[in-house]
Parts: sequence; C-alpha cells; structure tokens
Amino acid sequence: MRRVLLASLVLLGLALALPVPADMQTKPAPSPAVNPVLVFDTAKGSFEIELFATEAPKSVEHIVALMKKGFYRGQHFHRVTASLVQWGDLQSRDMSRRDYWGKGSSGASPIGVFELSKKRSHVRGAVGLAHSGNPAGASSQLYIMKTPSPGIDGQYAIIGRVTVGMAVVDKIAVADLIKNTSLK
Repeated sequence: MRRVLLASLVLLGLALALPVPADMQTKPAPSPAVNPVLVFDTAKGSFEIELFATEAPKSVEHIVALMKKGFYRGQHFHRVTASLVQWGDLQSRDMSRRDYWGKGSSGASPIGVFELSKKRSHVRGAVGLAHSGNPAGASSQLYIMKTPSPGIDGQYAIIGRVTVGMAVVDKIAVADLIKNTSLK
C-alpha cells in the first residue's frame, strides 16, 4: 500500500511539474476598462461624473484631455432649467460676456464623431454632450439631466453619469462658479 501511495505521489508531482500546452492554458479574463471620474467643486458643493470610456471612447478622451488642461476650472454654469444644468463654454469665465455664454466651445476642434449608445437614455443624472445642431460638432459643453427626458434620446451622445452629488447639481444656478476640477 505504501509503495502504491508513494508511486501515486511521484506521478502527481511529475504531472504538476510538466508544462501545460498553450492551447490548454486558461487565460485571465480581460480587465474591464476603467472609466475616468471627473470631479467638479462648486460653491454649492461637489459632484462626480463617471465617463463611459467603452461606449464613447473619442468623446471621453476629448473631455479628459480638456480636464487635464484645467479647461473647466473657473467657468460658470451658463444654462440651468428645470430639466438640466449645462456648462463648458470658455466665454463663461468672463462675467462681462454673459450675454454670449453658451454660444462658444473650447476653441479646439470638435470631437468629430457622434457616439450614440443604444444602452443609454436621458434619465436623471445622465451626462451628455451639447451641440448646436450637428452631434459630431460637439466640443466641450456638457449637461446633466435633472429630470428624465426620453424625447431627446438619439439626438445627443450620453457619455457619463453623475455618481456622487446629484443633490448639489439640483442646487446649481446660472452663473455659479466651478472652483476646481480633478480626475479620479
């Protein structure tokens, strides 16, 4: 019995030491894409936006590049309605240009694509890219839905969602200042 047990252990040891053919090896599952998180600090508090990197890669890359440059820091919210809050016009840094707020962009080239996801809808907390008629012409203006608006689904790219601070978004008024921004 001892010899059989010892022989079994030796065979098991050899089997464990032999290399496994490549076609039989298990490959680790690919890790999910990490979605960047934008943090906006305002006079009313902070809110965070998770961006959908897989669904809107070019749009997310464009907005993240603007964030890294500090583009949104020092801007004012230029449009606030019962259903949304909007910002992202470079002119909104200048209070004397208030009549023109919302008509500009980052000054850089537009994103150039319309990344429409059929998975996303204009629900409360959805973050989209504003544009002036051509979805591929979106550049830097973002909006957050305060109420569901399914009637505009398919017209604007939804690129993220508010994950923290929706109560802060509800308090924002026109001309409120974005004091600081960061990426998580």
